[in-house]
Amino acid sequence: MKLLFIGDVFGGPGREKIKTHLPGVIEKEGIFFTIAQGENLAGGIGITENTAKEMFKVGVDCITTGNHVWKHKEILEYIERETRLLRPANFPKGAHGRGYFVYEKSGAKIGVINLQGRVFMKPLDDPFKVGRKVAEEIRIETSVIFVDMHAEATSEKRALALYLAECVTGIVGTHTHVQTADEQIINGKTAYITDVGMVGSVNSIIGNRKDEIIEHFLLSVPRRFVAAKDNIKANCVIIDFNEKTGAANVITRYNF
Repeated sequence: MKLLFIGDVFGGPGREKIKTHLPGVIEKEGIFFTIAQGENLAGGIGITENTAKEMFKVGVDCITTGNHVWKHKEILEYIERETRLLRPANFPKGAHGRGYFVYEKSGAKIGVINLQGRVFMKPLDDPFKVGRKVAEEIRIETSVIFVDMHAEATSEKRALALYLAECVTGIVGTHTHVQTADEQIINGKTAYITDVGMVGSVNSIIGNRKDEIIEHFLLSVPRRFVAAKDNIKANCVIIDFNEKTGAANVITRYNF
C-alpha cells in the first residue's frame, strides 16, 4: 500500500493547489491513505473547520497540526468532534482534541501519531516518552503507524526517528517548510525524512511574500505576513508499506 504525506499546506494558495491536483495524484500514484500537515491552512497560520473540510473533501484522510493549531478559537469545538483532525499528543493532559487515532479504511487499520518538538519551541511534554507510549498502545490494534514530528531542530527529529524506529512504519518531520533530501529506510523497516516541506510558493520565504519578510529582518518592525500566490509547489513524500507487517519498503520525495 502507499501513503502520501503532504507538507505544511500554506494558506489559500496551498489549499487551491491541493484541491486542484490531489484527486489526480491519488488516482495516478495509487495512493491508499493521505495525511496532510494543516496547521497553516487558514491564512498561513492556524486552521478552521471550513479549511479542514476543504481538504477532507478532496481526499485527505487525516490532518496533523503543530504549534499554530490554536490560532483560531473556533477550532477548539471542531477538534473535539473531528477524529480526522489531530493536534500534538504531547500537549498537556486536558488539551482539546486528540493526538493520535487509528483509522480503518477498506479493512486496513492505520495509526497516526502527531508529536511536537521542544528544541527552539514552546516546551510541551516529552515527545519521546509520549511517542513511545502511544505507539505501544496502537500496536495492540495495528502494526502500521505513521508519526508527524512537528519540530524545529533536525537533531531532535532524527533522534526521535532512531528512538521509535523499531515500533513505527514511518516518521515524517514537518514545521520548517523546507524539504530535506535525507529520506531513507531505517533498519530496513521505518521510513524517515527530516522535513517533508510545504505546499506554497517557491518564490516565497517559507510561504510568505518576500518583501514583508525582508523588511521585517531589515527593520525589526512587525509586519503582516501574506501568503505568496505565484509558482505554487506541493512538497510530499510517498511511503510504500506492507500493511501486514507494518514495515516500510520505500520512501520517495514527490512534488507536484
